[in-house]
Amino acid sequence: MISLALPSLRLLHLIDELNQPVITIKIIGHQWYWRCEYSDFPHIIFDSFITHDLHLNKGEFRLLEVDNRIVIPILTEIRLLVTASDVIHAWTIPSIGLKADAIPGRLNKLRLIINRAGIFYGQCSEICGANYSFIPIAVESINMKSFIKWSNIYSSS
Repeated sequence: MISLALPSLRLLHLIDELNQPVITIKIIGHQWYWRCEYSDFPHIIFDSFITHDLHLNKGEFRLLEVDNRIVIPILTEIRLLVTASDVIHAWTIPSIGLKADAIPGRLNKLRLIINRAGIFYGQCSEICGANYSFIPIAVESINMKSFIKWSNIYSSS
C-alpha cells in the first residue's frame, strides 16, 4: 500500500509545484467584492466590484461584469494565491477550469496558463452570506506587450 502511495504523492506534489511563475496575484475574498494584489507590481492593488446595471456597456453581461478586471498576459505562467478576509468564498471560473476555496487564514495556490486572448467570467460559488451571487469575477487575458503597457499605465495612476 505504501509502495503505491509514496510515488503518487510525490507525483501530485511535482504536478502542483510552481517553481518560477512570471506573475503572482493574491486574490482576497470579501463580502460583495474581491481584492487583487499583483505581488510583482507593488503599485497594482485594486478592488473588483460588480458593475451596476445602469453602468453596463453594450455587450457586457449583467451580474458578471466588474469595474476592475484581473488582467493577465497569455502564454505566461501565473500563480494565484486565494484567501478570504471574513467568511469562506469560492473563486470559480468554469470556462478555464479554475476553482479554489478562499478561506480566512489559509492561502490556496492555483497555477494558471491561458493560451488565448479573451475575457473569462465566473462568480463566487459558495453560500457565503446575503447576495453572495453578486460577487462576480472577470479575468481578461491579453498579449504580453499590451499587459506591460497596462501595468505601466496602472502603476502611474
